[in-house]
Amino acid sequence: MTLAAKMITLTMMILSAASCAGQTGKTSPADTAEIASLVNDIVTEAAAAQTTEREDTGTMPEIAVNGEKITVEWEDNESVKALAELAGNDGITVDMSMYGGFEQVGSLGQSIKRNDKQTTTSPGDIVLYSGNSIVVFYGSNSWSYTRLGKITGMTESELAELLGNGNVTLTITAAGR
Repeated sequence: MTLAAKMITLTMMILSAASCAGQTGKTSPADTAEIASLVNDIVTEAAAAQTTEREDTGTMPEIAVNGEKITVEWEDNESVKALAELAGNDGITVDMSMYGGFEQVGSLGQSIKRNDKQTTTSPGDIVLYSGNSIVVFYGSNSWSYTRLGKITGMTESELAELLGNGNVTLTITAAGR
């Protein structure tokens, strides 16, 4: 039985037990035991789901620009998973170059899965270009990219300061490694 089905069943059992209690003045021990068992199942299943969610986020990559760790809200797609896998235990270093006065571009050294779509980027966006290059924006551009994530916790001026004053080194590691 799914978690949603268990919740519906529990609700129906509580309503039924309340109805019986309204007529007799008490809930039967069997109803009480069945409700307690179902609540225990729901709590156990919800806790397991929450643990699985935490484990899944552990596969997300972490990045640093010139050694400064950056917080990223990653997309939930195959390209991000492939990037984390590529980083592996040892991580990868990408030498990035300024391009166009609005982005840093660097080669991953190999192609990963991509799903390009016409996109207008904004400062902080991280995208995959042509399946083998990572691009970090401190300005804006429109092109066909695969979205990877967005830098959070930095203003546009902080991004421009970090990324807009010469080439940078991007370090990508698998989270928790």
